Amino acid sequence: MTDYHSRLAAHNDYITETAGKRPAFFIRTYGCQMNSRDSEKLMGMLLQLGYIQAESQETADLVLYNTCCVRESAENKIFGHLSRLKNIKETQRSDMIIAVGGCMSQQSEIADNIRTRHSYINIVFGTANRHRLPQFILTTMETGNQVIDIKEDEDLPELDSVPVTTRDYPHKAGVNIMYGCDNFCSFCIVPYVRGRERSRPETDILQEIEALAADGVKEIMLLGQNVNSYGKGMRTDFPTLLRQSNEVSGLERIRFMTSHPKDFSDELIFAMGECDKVCKSVHLPLQSGSTKVLTDMNRYYTQAEYLELTRRLQEAIPGIAITTDIIVGYPGETDEDFEATLDVVRQVRFASAFTFIYSKRSGTPAAKRTDTIPRQVANQRFEQLTATLYPIMDEINQCKIGKALPVMVEETRDTTCKGRTNDNTLVHFTTETTMPQPGEIIPVIVTTAKTFYVSGVLA
Repeated sequence: MTDYHSRLAAHNDYITETAGKRPAFFIRTYGCQMNSRDSEKLMGMLLQLGYIQAESQETADLVLYNTCCVRESAENKIFGHLSRLKNIKETQRSDMIIAVGGCMSQQSEIADNIRTRHSYINIVFGTANRHRLPQFILTTMETGNQVIDIKEDEDLPELDSVPVTTRDYPHKAGVNIMYGCDNFCSFCIVPYVRGRERSRPETDILQEIEALAADGVKEIMLLGQNVNSYGKGMRTDFPTLLRQSNEVSGLERIRFMTSHPKDFSDELIFAMGECDKVCKSVHLPLQSGSTKVLTDMNRYYTQAEYLELTRRLQEAIPGIAITTDIIVGYPGETDEDFEATLDVVRQVRFASAFTFIYSKRSGTPAAKRTDTIPRQVANQRFEQLTATLYPIMDEINQCKIGKALPVMVEETRDTTCKGRTNDNTLVHFTTETTMPQPGEIIPVIVTTAKTFYVSGVLA
């Protein structure tokens, strides 16, 4: 334990002695699976330092928001929640420490905004120095000053090594295999706040997976902004890592995200087909079906190349569920461009999709575009997209009726349970006999189907 870790632990011991209770923390997470995994690691770090987990932010001594900046709406929501937290601090908990970390706070303009307009926020840190949270807490405890540190510090092993003792689902865990992104899509702020790509050593990753499996984890999600490019500059690659992970005893399922279509190799397709634990589902962001728009987005593939990739996936792995991300209303998008997107949706038949109206992100090339799409037009296209997509999703689920599907249980309550199939379909089911445990894989007969889930009974 470093000196400031020891000093912070001593602070917490002092608080316990004087207040009669351990200091408590509350973490609120926004955004992607990588943010969720970061929050688990930060939680593990705070537990190591003697904190306990609070039931709500109102009862916490330390409140941490781990933020996202992919869309402007996310930032607005975060600041809305922070304003309510400010009221709690000013009226009830003057000694509460409020910390904001993650992608949103990595942006210098956000950090400056907090410095000048939100003095009630005690700590602001970025994506590359989150392992220094104990030092930031200690500094604000000792000085009472606001701590803002978004300097790039790309040495993250200290955070990677923190044990995670609390997860939303004890049988599932994410494993970071790399950090950052080198793609610089014109609409995306992530490379600017997450930094350039850095792959973790495969030995470290496999040791973490083995430890998770020994702790009862049955399903892992390999995480990266672009997992397909894992291993650049190293003597390994993502298909190799996938095969090695498949050999870990105790694991039942392996998932990964996110994949960039331009780096999705035939070798990766072969590995997915050969590894029995790798799930028959893949998240493959399309963003647009128009080759012109894809070029403007700096995506490095055409509509034809995307369709050929999905054809190869569906041919090599029958029954694979392909999910995606789609943006409508990108600057310069014409009716013909949008129709090209609908054409891809109809051809690929996505099992699910995250659909967005383009959100301007300051600092990205697309933010400089002046050929913006009127909001009314973007809204109409969004509605047309979902009207095309949702019936396909519903048809895919309707075809599951009457089938007995292996479901990994996630939650149980009374006689009702929910879980997911190999292809990541959400399943609600009931049982009148022995209640299954989270992590168990059991057969469920599908009786009804909706657009976003299916329902059934224990076989």
